[in-house]
Amino acid sequence: MEITQRQTSRAAGWSRRTGAFSAVLLLTVLVGHRYDLVETPAFLWVLGIVALLAAFALLFAGLAFSRLWNFGDRGGRDLTVGTLLALLVLVPYGVAAYWAATYPPLRNISTDFDDPPMLGTSTRTGDMNALSPPTPGEQRLQTETYPLVTERSYNLPFDRVLEAVETVLDRRDWQLTAPFPDANGQNEVTIGALAKSFILGLPADVAIRVAEDGDAIIVDMRSASRYGRYDLGDNAARIVDFLAELDQEVAGQVGTAPAE
Repeated sequence: MEITQRQTSRAAGWSRRTGAFSAVLLLTVLVGHRYDLVETPAFLWVLGIVALLAAFALLFAGLAFSRLWNFGDRGGRDLTVGTLLALLVLVPYGVAAYWAATYPPLRNISTDFDDPPMLGTSTRTGDMNALSPPTPGEQRLQTETYPLVTERSYNLPFDRVLEAVETVLDRRDWQLTAPFPDANGQNEVTIGALAKSFILGLPADVAIRVAEDGDAIIVDMRSASRYGRYDLGDNAARIVDFLAELDQEVAGQVGTAPAE
C-alpha cells in the first residue's frame, strides 16, 4: 500500500506572514503618526495598504483551508494565526465603517452658523478639506444630530471669561497657532489651536471666539477636520467637552451655571 506524504500549504505560511506584517505595520504607523513622525496624507495611504494586506491574509487563509480540507495539507496553525491577526487588524476598520454609516457626513462644526469663528489658514495646504460655509442641509444635520453644540453666554467681565478659557485650554494638549491674546482693551478675541483626534490623531483646526454682547460675554467655538470626508462625531464631541468644562470653570468662579 502506498502512503501519500502530506504537503505543507504555502498559502498558510503566506497567510501568517501577511497577517503579521499588516499588524506590525498598523501599530508602527499609528505610533509614528501620533508622534508626528508620519504626515497625515501618508498615514491615510498606509492605512489603506494595511487593510489590503489583511484582506490578502484572509484570502491566503481561505486557500490554505481549502487545501487542508480537500487534500489534507499541513498548515492549520499558520492559517489560524494569519486569520486571527487579519481579523484583529480589520476590527477598527469595521468600527470606523459603522460610525461612518451612523454619523452624518459632517467635518466642520460651529456653534454659530451665520458668523462662525474664523479659523487660521496659514498652516493649511491645498490637499486639506476646504473651509466652506455650511449648507442649509448641513446646518439641519448638525442641529438634529448634535443639539448640545451651542454657544455660551456668561454674565462676567470679559477678562474673567478669557481667563477661564485659558485655564481650560491649559488642560488640553492642543497646540496654539498664535500666542494667547491679551484681554486689555479688547472686546472680542479669537483663539486658534490645532487639536488631534483621540485614537488616530487626525488633525483639526479649532477656533474659540470670546466677544462682548451687551452685558453678556458670548463664547462661540468651531472645529474643522483637515482630512477626511467624515469626522465620525469628533468635532462635535470636542466642542461639547470643551464648553462643558468651561461651564464648570465659570461656575467654580461665580457659583452659578451659565446660560446656553
